[in-house]
Amino acid sequence: MFRSSMETKQKKGIEMTDKDTAITTSQTTVIKSKRGLFEIDFKELWKYRDLVFLFVKRNFTSKYKQTILGPAWAIIQPLLTTVVFTVVFGGIAGLPTDGIPPFVFYMCGNIIWQYFSGCLTETSTTFVSNSHIFGKVYFPRLVLPIATVLTNLISFAIQFVFFLIFWSIYWIQGVGIHPNLMLLTIPALLLQSAMLALGVGIIISALTTKYRDLAMLVGFGVQLWMYATPVAYASSLIPEKWIGLYMINPMTPIIETFRYAFFGSGSFNGLYYGIGWATTIVILFLGVLLFNRVEKTFMDTV
Repeated sequence: MFRSSMETKQKKGIEMTDKDTAITTSQTTVIKSKRGLFEIDFKELWKYRDLVFLFVKRNFTSKYKQTILGPAWAIIQPLLTTVVFTVVFGGIAGLPTDGIPPFVFYMCGNIIWQYFSGCLTETSTTFVSNSHIFGKVYFPRLVLPIATVLTNLISFAIQFVFFLIFWSIYWIQGVGIHPNLMLLTIPALLLQSAMLALGVGIIISALTTKYRDLAMLVGFGVQLWMYATPVAYASSLIPEKWIGLYMINPMTPIIETFRYAFFGSGSFNGLYYGIGWATTIVILFLGVLLFNRVEKTFMDTV
């Protein structure tokens, strides 16, 4: 009887030991190199969602830290750009705006372009700017580009509210503004802009680990891209024979649709919009391929 009670205690001890082992094993994280070129662990990204929001908070705080006006710069920057476009392109150059009041015409294109260009520019320095973090602790590297996109979304939201105020004033006055159901596509347009900026940005970020010259050309390239997009002018100025080539630029149908939704002026072409989405997906796919390949060895070259 004494022996049987001892055996019972030993069995209980073994069971408790097994439970303790199971708990320890369930909390163990195994980090291994990625084998596939296109391998995104969405489950892991979701697990690190708190880290994403911490980086968003860090990015937004550091962006306006030690500034007098703080987040007000999110409004001042597009406002000043809109005023310059209105005076230079609308006043001096006399470019037509398809019957839309020039101020809201330029602001409409400017806020979504600012969102795209901000995401692209900041994402393009992901590896170089954060090498000190990557070398110390592990986390999914795509967390930082995603955090950049979300940070710029906050700035866009501030600018968008500011734009809606001016748009509402002109709408009440009935001056060349005819909104339509295409307003429902605004979330899709923002998503496409974010995906395109993310794709192009991480491609540049991956290449700059070896070729630092690209970092010097990003600002110039973004500026040229803006002039190849109907931000400061209406697409109706483009000759008919060049319109097909012009619409291949995926940002062109985005801005055209954005303006068409709010003003009812211009046009919406489903074919070009579909081509823009296809181009965006391909660029993002290539970006993730290159990003996954470079992140394995970038600490040796940065």
